[in-house]
Amino acid sequence: MKVNSILSFFAGGLIFLSITLLVSSSDSKQAQSDKPEVFTMTVSPDVPSPVTFCGEVLPMERFDLYERLDRELTSFTYLHATTMLLIKRANRYFPIIEPILRANGIPDDFKYLAVIESNLDPKVTSPAKAVGLWQFMPATGKQYGLDITPTVDERRNVEKATEAACKYLKSAYDKYGNWATVAASYNAGMGRISGELEKQLAEDALDLWLVEETSRYVFRILAIKQIFENPYKYGFVLKAKNLYKPVSYKEVTVNQDIPDLAAFAKKYGISYAVLKQFNPWLTDRKLQTLGKTYKLQIPDANDLYYNTPNRFVHDRRWVVD
Repeated sequence: MKVNSILSFFAGGLIFLSITLLVSSSDSKQAQSDKPEVFTMTVSPDVPSPVTFCGEVLPMERFDLYERLDRELTSFTYLHATTMLLIKRANRYFPIIEPILRANGIPDDFKYLAVIESNLDPKVTSPAKAVGLWQFMPATGKQYGLDITPTVDERRNVEKATEAACKYLKSAYDKYGNWATVAASYNAGMGRISGELEKQLAEDALDLWLVEETSRYVFRILAIKQIFENPYKYGFVLKAKNLYKPVSYKEVTVNQDIPDLAAFAKKYGISYAVLKQFNPWLTDRKLQTLGKTYKLQIPDANDLYYNTPNRFVHDRRWVVD
């Protein structure tokens, strides 16, 4: 009897062990099939609520506003190289843009419009022939006081183009009284936005059915603002040495033609390429003043090198210690 009991005990144990191994093997295969096949995880960034733009609160609980911001926030978060370069460039250009906006009574958030317009590249030209940091078309640039001649294009002059943008933005705000609508009009034009507001019986550009580029435009500004205000939250880790430093320069006032800009540059101890880099509004190998006065930036030759790491940080939120 005892022998039979012992055999029964071992038989039961073997059956239990077999079942356990089968279940364990099944769980292991399931775990293998469920585990990620890549080395990094892709996480959807949270859409903040509420969101403010120029002091105005935007209700992100509304499904369409939520999804439009989610699209742009996700896009900029995972456009790693492009977004990181924008932060690096901002360290050089925001110190120029911000005081001009402030002096003209334009909310600081409009510096992010320049980011969206040009990727902070003063030399960029769009397929539609819009030029510069603020992407002015030729007629609009001239309307707001920018010189465009065979040898000069002040749409590429950061300071003057920012002043011109302020004039446009103030004019649009006088018309709409709403900064988000002003931003939309910068992309589509005041004529288009005003016409659609009337036809669609709306008061705010965010309520309009527009072409995709304009529909996305304000939300691209909102998304890049969120990332610039907290890069680390969105996975961008930079140190001070990674940011592009501002380069000191002196201004040379010119009111006579310069027949050879390469010779002019050499006279001041810099190359023609460096002269063009700091004065991208010069569009020819010569300068014809046509009776006007211009100021050329001549960078400090000793400041053109990263002999020591950059220590200038315009916004401490951009860097980690």
